[in-house]
Amino acid sequence: MSKVVFITGASKGFGRLWTEALLKRGDKVVAAVRNIAALKELVDKYPDNLLPLRLDVDKREDVFATVAEAIGWFGRIDVVINNAGFGLFGITEEATEQQARQQMDTNFFGSLWVVQAILPIMRKQRSGHIIQVSSYLGITTLPMLGLYNASKFAVEGMIETISKEVGHLGIRTTLIEPNGFATDWAGASAAVISGDITDYDVVRASSEDSGGDPSFWGKPAATVEPLLKIIDHPHPPERLLLGRVAYESVYRFYTWRLQEIEAWKQVSIAAHGH
Repeated sequence: MSKVVFITGASKGFGRLWTEALLKRGDKVVAAVRNIAALKELVDKYPDNLLPLRLDVDKREDVFATVAEAIGWFGRIDVVINNAGFGLFGITEEATEQQARQQMDTNFFGSLWVVQAILPIMRKQRSGHIIQVSSYLGITTLPMLGLYNASKFAVEGMIETISKEVGHLGIRTTLIEPNGFATDWAGASAAVISGDITDYDVVRASSEDSGGDPSFWGKPAATVEPLLKIIDHPHPPERLLLGRVAYESVYRFYTWRLQEIEAWKQVSIAAHGH
């Protein structure tokens, strides 16, 4: 049975790939994008199954209006894929207030507005699947991505909490946690903090060196089958790492964290007071 999927950031990167894959197998897709013209080829090819809607997820009222329009068209929403977002690169100390707020407005608040608009529908249906595109940097961190890391940590906490609030209503959640992929995330979908504090030059140089390794970047097309698999699975995972780098990095991080927790166990217990 085909599903109705609402996806943000559908005009490029993961969003474009996944939208096309869903349409190809017969699903109906509401593609929420800033630039509808970017979807013309898909609209021409799938006129009955693709509804492109212009949306800036930063604007809460627009998000609710867009979701209402989607319901008016297809009558239900089975899956939401919160994919819209961008990366802010640079030293955290040097970020401006506007840059910091924009990073959180899009990556965190934009995701929150979509979920808040979708949940009344899914509660009424007593079914639904919220798929939130996070990052392995919502678990561990890299320098030069402090505010991006923070936005993904926030998203992870929000979705994990929602999972505990809506599970009894037949609504499931999945956090997708990719490593870097060869999309435009580090290109057109990125912003850069311009800074000149020389104390951070060594950090900048190190980040540039590590980002040049081609094996670090996954192949976007390889994510299509994993996405379809979790959409179709009766018991999808609450978290799914995408990519070898994500798996290896998070495994090392959790191993180290558990070791540190255990090393300080007695101090932690003593702090309880009794």
